[in-house]
Amino acid sequence: MTVLHATQTRTASGATRSGRLFLLDLSGGRVLSMNPDGSHPQLIAADCPHPDGIVVDVEAGHVYWTNMGAVPGRNDGSIERADIDGKNRQFIVVPGGTFTPKQLHLDKANGKLYWCDREGMRVMRSNLDGSQIETLVQTGAGENDRRDQARWCVGITVDPERGQIYWTQKGGDNAEVGRILRAGIDIPKGETAADRSDIEVFFNGLPEPIDLELDLEHRILYWTDCGNPPRGNTVNRAPVDAKPAQNVPQIVVSDLMEGIGIALDVPGNRMFVTDFAGSLYAAKLDGTEKRMLLAAQGNLTGVAYVEIP
Repeated sequence: MTVLHATQTRTASGATRSGRLFLLDLSGGRVLSMNPDGSHPQLIAADCPHPDGIVVDVEAGHVYWTNMGAVPGRNDGSIERADIDGKNRQFIVVPGGTFTPKQLHLDKANGKLYWCDREGMRVMRSNLDGSQIETLVQTGAGENDRRDQARWCVGITVDPERGQIYWTQKGGDNAEVGRILRAGIDIPKGETAADRSDIEVFFNGLPEPIDLELDLEHRILYWTDCGNPPRGNTVNRAPVDAKPAQNVPQIVVSDLMEGIGIALDVPGNRMFVTDFAGSLYAAKLDGTEKRMLLAAQGNLTGVAYVEIP
């Protein structure tokens, strides 16, 4: 496997850490990796049909990403896997195995991939090799439901401590009907993905929530919102253990140009954010010291940060 360049940083305890960013250029159909300051970019994969979500399994040496498909509105979405250096690229969910896969989440401990399927109107998971595909949440069925963007599932993360999944349903563009919902990792016994009784609306009336990330150490949920300002084009956060709708999201980053991807480096007290204007930003977890690392890089979507041993 190719050895990746990695920027070394020091934690408050003085320990040395090396990290690497992976991000997706939707307009160029590319998977890229680079140092956390944007330097030493490397092309991992090209000719990807509208890539959107990305995760990295450092232990196994794999990078996974979703492809929304070559033709908008067609059921031709897929998930690919390659070695971290781009070799051994293969489909693990073949085109049409999912409709429009969006954000991807890796549950390494349990050997599962989770993703949201936008026009498929569902939350899904599979084994790491793409086998045993399951639908965990189904928000609609058929073409009439598919036209209702309030049913579209986009961002996803998993809370292993509480045994729950979180996902976003963005609603129409700037419609202020976006929601963040949560439910158990598994469907309650005797129920189906379409009639689950354990779904909670964590937040309602958001401009247009997109991707989710969970700071498990501090129990805080982060998300991007690509709706209109002042509440949109932002990164927001809220305590994950709060009761639904009993707290107000805190805006920590503003002035994005349709924010999409978010990745957290909790030990390093920083986040990385991409937007559809092609910018990559870094900031502390509280949103301070925001700085642009890259600009005009196409239409950036998913981003992942990993530590490299």
